Amino acid sequence: MSVRQSLLAILDQGPCYGYQLRAEFDRRTGSTWPLNVGQIYNTLERLERDGLVRKGDVDDQGHVYYAITDAGRGEVRNWLDSPVPQQAGTRDELPIKLALAATLPGVDVASVMRLQREASLAALEELRAARPLSTSGGEDLAAALVADALIFRAEAEVRWLDHVASQLPPGSSRTRELPLSAQTPRRGRPPRAEDAA
Repeated sequence: MSVRQSLLAILDQGPCYGYQLRAEFDRRTGSTWPLNVGQIYNTLERLERDGLVRKGDVDDQGHVYYAITDAGRGEVRNWLDSPVPQQAGTRDELPIKLALAATLPGVDVASVMRLQREASLAALEELRAARPLSTSGGEDLAAALVADALIFRAEAEVRWLDHVASQLPPGSSRTRELPLSAQTPRRGRPPRAEDAA
């Protein structure tokens, strides 16, 4: 998620100070991605350094307002006009955990998956219950869009767990153990397939 572009998009609506940006971000995203104020001010400093925002007026309470520049508006337009790229690989703990569990000796993978599926289903039900019922207002619509994305991801996770369970040998809770490799890996990168032959 790009905090940088998100803050710029909000600033494109008008000048804001840090706490105001955090409140607007929360309001517009259903409070699903908490930002701390330090992160906001660090991002604002970088945006100012890069010429995308400039410091503006200070109000009676000492709030420093930031305003977007023309270059910042251009970056917002580029961000909104470009698809979000899918990340190569995964940093999601669940697939990594199951991939490792499936190749470690003595691990009851079916039990690991069963526990995860129960937790995933419980999380899915919580997400469904928390989803705003109305989308008539702007905040309601924003919260519903984010909630729907989280619900669809949770549903996909449950479907994926069912798929993984179907890959286990019938009647077995264990999969193929993978012993440690005796080959010394080269420094800096994993060995290539032709090196292993």
